[in-house]
Amino acid sequence: MSKPNQVQGEGNYEAAQEYDEAQRKFVKAGKVGAAARNAKPKSKAEAEEMQRAEEAGRRHAKDEDPAVKRGSGGSGSRKP
Repeated sequence: MSKPNQVQGEGNYEAAQEYDEAQRKFVKAGKVGAAARNAKPKSKAEAEEMQRAEEAGRRHAKDEDPAVKRGSGGSGSRKP
């Protein structure tokens, strides 16, 4: 938990460090592949729903990540 006098500014640094550590543990545990397979759409209808949700999110975004535009990463680099 944060100390009362700790400056948080734009974010919670302690929570960010805890999140980063949890992500490192998740990767080291070898669970990424299974999680990715489980996240795939289970049907054509689900794939279409996911596509609509992604498009809706992009309509609200200020700009898309340049890495996605050039196909070097991000959720838009490969379609299911």
